[in-house]
Amino acid sequence: MDNIFFLAFRRMRQPLLLLILTHALATLGLTLIPGRDGAGNLWYMDFFHAFYFVSFMSTTIGFGEIPHEFTDGQRLWVTISLYASVVVWFYAIGKLLTLVQDRTFRQALIERKFTRRIQRQQQPFYIVCGYGETGSALVHSLTERHHSVVTIDTSQERIDALELENLRLYVPAFCGDARRPRHLVEAGLKHPLCKGVVALTNDNKANLKVAITSKLLHPNIRVICRADSHDVEANMRSFGTDYIINPFDTFALHLATALQAPGLYVLKEWLTGNRQRPVGEPVYPPKSGHWIVCGYGRFGRAVYHRLKDEGINPVVVEARPGLTGVPDGDYIEGRGTEAVTLEEAGIRKAVGLVAGTNDDSNNLSIIMTARELSSRLFVVARQSNLDNEHVFDAVGADIVMHPSSIIADKIRVLLGTPLLHEFIGLANYEDEEWAGDLVKKIALLLNAQRPEVWELNIDPDSALAVSSALSRGQVVQVGDLVRDPGERERELHCIPLLINRHGTSMMMPAFNTNIKPGDRLLFCGKPNAADRMRWTLQNYHALDYVLTGETRPQGWIWKMLSGRSVNRAR
Repeated sequence: MDNIFFLAFRRMRQPLLLLILTHALATLGLTLIPGRDGAGNLWYMDFFHAFYFVSFMSTTIGFGEIPHEFTDGQRLWVTISLYASVVVWFYAIGKLLTLVQDRTFRQALIERKFTRRIQRQQQPFYIVCGYGETGSALVHSLTERHHSVVTIDTSQERIDALELENLRLYVPAFCGDARRPRHLVEAGLKHPLCKGVVALTNDNKANLKVAITSKLLHPNIRVICRADSHDVEANMRSFGTDYIINPFDTFALHLATALQAPGLYVLKEWLTGNRQRPVGEPVYPPKSGHWIVCGYGRFGRAVYHRLKDEGINPVVVEARPGLTGVPDGDYIEGRGTEAVTLEEAGIRKAVGLVAGTNDDSNNLSIIMTARELSSRLFVVARQSNLDNEHVFDAVGADIVMHPSSIIADKIRVLLGTPLLHEFIGLANYEDEEWAGDLVKKIALLLNAQRPEVWELNIDPDSALAVSSALSRGQVVQVGDLVRDPGERERELHCIPLLINRHGTSMMMPAFNTNIKPGDRLLFCGKPNAADRMRWTLQNYHALDYVLTGETRPQGWIWKMLSGRSVNRAR
């Protein structure tokens, strides 16, 4: 607010001084020029009447000459003052209109309005810094799960695009630089309901500055950052950044999972992927044979080292080895879009191809050229621009890596369903047979649809009926929650994945597992199953029917009628 007043008074200082000076001179002149009353006696106007007359005269209202008719000298002075005041008023109004249209002033007003809205925030929220492809995907995912979000971005066009989005919740957005601590504070960094800060800009230094500022000004807050550089990752870890996501290393780990345990890869993709994307077919990358990696930048280098760890010695094709560096093994200088380069790399005997340059057009060209030379290839493609999704679908790559989607999916799991993150971590220690059985179970239950994943907290806020029953010593089991509250003999289309009790987790709990106060449960299944399960958690009568199979009267009228029917039967 101080900035707004300072800017307004600085821009309006000269017009205001001219207005004051004009009114003062006009008032002073009327008090000094003599006049004559009806009897011909001389009189002088006092300051009050002079100021009163100048006030309505300068606004051209015109109440007449007061308190007596003016002399010619007074009328001449009033005429001069009238034109002078009108000119000054026009000048002041023009300056005021210019101030209202000034970009800096309007930005200050928007900033003030944004700050006041954040101060009135009554729900826990996350601050998302950067509304590009990654930030947009994350905001959509979080709002779909009813998580409040505040967004900062340096581009006004992106902020305007956000306001046009059809989101489930309103998202306060502000065009500002998240590297400036003042803007982070205005976005609610010090607000007691701020749960976390997510830095998703495409600038590693900006993300690092956001992480440092967040940890210094709010040490207990959760900070999640995107980083494309291992040096920046190490710097972020040094001061306690909670989660650092490198999309290239994350995808390389996904590819290694697909090589080692295809069933576990499918399970992760089904549970953590965006529900808006269709479920893909299981992939089986060749575990041995000749691989070619086109592009040795950050992505290509991460995939190359992961393949080396799996016992595969790929050949690298890189157009600028002096800039990116060269691998320890074989490499060929070239773009990979030409058949000659791919032939030299051994494309005809290759079993796998990674099109990993930072240019989507080159990656598409590499895939199409390679397919002409060898039709039996397992293709991994890097997609940098989300707008090219349909083109990459048409090219038929087996695995498509999009950095924004990988980051958004992982952060959505960390913030929206933290138990799922824990479940995936525990699933890594299970064998391929276990993962394959669970994938088959989910596929049969949901008809190959992507499952909805939800968490349940057994507390009075989230599970009032169950918490009340447990406090009375009543036994409630996992299988009771899976019963349909409309027809208890029928099970909901869902699978219990995890139960966490006081920090101890148990995977795939049996239906006869007793539920305790404070438990946290993780389920996957159809969306309507989650809604019906929450009805059982909160409604006393629904829970009573699920547990006993009896439907008791709910209202006092039905209870009275039911009592009369019992008495008559007796």
